[in-house]
Amino acid sequence: MIERLNHVAIAVPDLGAATRRYRDTLGARVSAPQALPEHGVTVVFVDLGNTRTELLAPLGEGSPIAAFLERNPAGGMHHVCYEVEDIAAARERLMRDGMRVLGDGEAKIGAHGNPVLFLHPKDFDGTLIELEQVAR
Repeated sequence: MIERLNHVAIAVPDLGAATRRYRDTLGARVSAPQALPEHGVTVVFVDLGNTRTELLAPLGEGSPIAAFLERNPAGGMHHVCYEVEDIAAARERLMRDGMRVLGDGEAKIGAHGNPVLFLHPKDFDGTLIELEQVAR
């Protein structure tokens, strides 16, 4: 069901500082910041050629990243995103197997314009999993 690794997401307390570290210190190619109000985050993608690292910062009062940073003030790994061919079929199979889909269970449009959904970390060894439908 899952295919390739799309990205690893890191929550950061200061998106500008994190972007500069990846760009200036590590020499990485980084995207411009992208606000995603429907997800409560601002993101920057670090392009690694074969995958990406997503830097996440809170956007707005109800941001899930703000809550994460309250528990982890220095930041840290937030989630891992895997690509799937058909997100609806993946959701149905996972739910049939007793896995919990977060939110209302419906896919939302993510930063790349593709449908995404998140799986409960308690069902995946303490790791928040994002699935992203990617056309091949």
